[in-house]
Amino acid sequence: MDDLRGESITKVFPAGTRALDRVSFTAREGGVLTLLGPSGCGKSTLLRIVAGLESATEGRLFLGGERLDGLPPGQRNVGFVFQNYALYPHMTVEGNLSLAMRAQKVPAQEIASRVRETAEMLGIADLLSRRPAQLSGGQQQRVALGRALVRRPRLYLLDEPLSNLDALLREGTRSELKLLFRRLGATVLYVTHDQAEAMSLSDEVLVLKDGRVRQCAPPLEVYARPADLFTATFVGSPRMSVWCGQCHDGLLHGRGVAVEAPDALRERPRLWVGIRPEHVEVASSPLDGGWEARLDLAEPTGDRLLLTLRVGGESLRALVPPRELAGQIWARVAPERLHWFDGETESRLES
Repeated sequence: MDDLRGESITKVFPAGTRALDRVSFTAREGGVLTLLGPSGCGKSTLLRIVAGLESATEGRLFLGGERLDGLPPGQRNVGFVFQNYALYPHMTVEGNLSLAMRAQKVPAQEIASRVRETAEMLGIADLLSRRPAQLSGGQQQRVALGRALVRRPRLYLLDEPLSNLDALLREGTRSELKLLFRRLGATVLYVTHDQAEAMSLSDEVLVLKDGRVRQCAPPLEVYARPADLFTATFVGSPRMSVWCGQCHDGLLHGRGVAVEAPDALRERPRLWVGIRPEHVEVASSPLDGGWEARLDLAEPTGDRLLLTLRVGGESLRALVPPRELAGQIWARVAPERLHWFDGETESRLES
């Protein structure tokens, strides 16, 4: 099995900055593992360590059971797609695609065959004679991807490859990438700060913050059962509303609002409760077990309205079908839809 496995990868820069802190992970053969997190969380540093462009301070890397971290970059058999594409401006598309193989003294006939096959796969066969400056952003992205694919590596590393594309092109290219990964049966380590990319492309998502792993799980599990408060608020759009309060008399008391706490959690003095906007029910008349709310803002998003409500002193976001709503309304969330987190550690609590 050509699994990529990292064990306690740590990176401390000379100035003392700890970019990665004992990060362990497994990218399954033929699957896509996405490194997701905000800027500065260590995801690109980890990718560069896997590529051999950076060395880890501590930890070990294995590919297919063999040590990877002791090998120079040229011997790791990985294809790297950079954020800025890093195409050679003086070369044609064909030259960019074939450069690595020519350096490896691959026979000319095989080079031509593999370049043509890869270009046709990516829909850039009619661009082979052009230079990068003559290409659109989407075309340059495909050439950069093709340069990695044409080598047929054991592992593909992609560092925010869609971040320079506009929203419409990014969405279409994301779908193409997913189909391509499936077709290739490729093992992919993919870096992004865009949770939509992570959710749609991945077999598993590794959530990083401050160089530490917060959760590693399939996308739907990360969304439905976030491991901690950070993951809960980072994954999901619109983002989850969270309230913090003291627990007594079976209720979590926030700022002017009370939420019934599950039996198993009522002895905890302090809790966070998380509410996803799509799980909020809104009405113009009182709801049994609901909260009285004031409508502060309504934002049309197409087939739904994103509401910002004021419940006591707390803010609550709700995603509802479009309709006319008065200033005074009521909101309710089914108890089984609530997410609970420890008031001190912010880790998930099962109710």
